[in-house]
Amino acid sequence: PVGKDQIPHLEMSRLISRRFNKRFAPRKRVFPEPHPLLSQAPVILGLDGNQKMSKSRNNAVMLGASADQTAKLIKKAKTDSERHITYDPTERPEVANLLLVTSLCTGREPSEIAAEIGDGGAGQLKKTVTEALNEYLKPLRARRAELAQDKGLVHRVLSSGIETARAEAIKTLDEVRAVMNM
Repeated sequence: PVGKDQIPHLEMSRLISRRFNKRFAPRKRVFPEPHPLLSQAPVILGLDGNQKMSKSRNNAVMLGASADQTAKLIKKAKTDSERHITYDPTERPEVANLLLVTSLCTGREPSEIAAEIGDGGAGQLKKTVTEALNEYLKPLRARRAELAQDKGLVHRVLSSGIETARAEAIKTLDEVRAVMNM
């Protein structure tokens, strides 16, 4: 998924592909125009409630984190002082963000989750988020642990990916050279 801060890069890539195709390959596109893949939640706020969730900003839940580590992180998540939980992304962005995370994990609507929590307050909200997130991540964490047992797997997958990317890059460069008469 593409975040709002990545849209200018997407537009630049689209402009370059259009110009190249128009100038050098008007009958057959060499470069496809990139389009954003937006999910229901193109931006999820970090646990600090300020910026988008990011590993580099240290405000995210890592896939490698245990269920207990995730619970500690969620406990520290920013909310507000209002006891009654409502889904209001404009007025209550931190609370709405936690409801959105729960929604993405459970497939339920954020407003439905908020109504269920009601006067349970931030404590109940964080408990709900923690349970939903840990349940959602359980199979992913198990698969990650399974894959981590094979120490050479990462190297083999990366090597295979490099070879595939190299072959595709050579093919694309040959096509570019051909349409540019080089």
